[in-house]
Amino acid sequence: MLRILFYILLGYALYLVIRGFFRKRVPPAARRTGEVETFRDPVCGVYVTAEDAVVGNLDGKRVHFCSMECLEKYRSNLNDTTTRQ
Repeated sequence: MLRILFYILLGYALYLVIRGFFRKRVPPAARRTGEVETFRDPVCGVYVTAEDAVVGNLDGKRVHFCSMECLEKYRSNLNDTTTRQ
């Protein structure tokens, strides 16, 4: 009985080792070297990276925001100032 249990455990260990060799390897995430460019949200003042930013094209220039809410606030403030003039 113990011999059968031993062979089962040994077989399972070999299965795990073989499965490890044939498993697809995921390359480690690329490390970023150097500085990452950040942009300041004009509404709330939070600094965001280009990857995380919500980009708005306003008057032909790109403005980076931390969220859609800040973008909408900025646009509403922009519309308010243009209607007052």
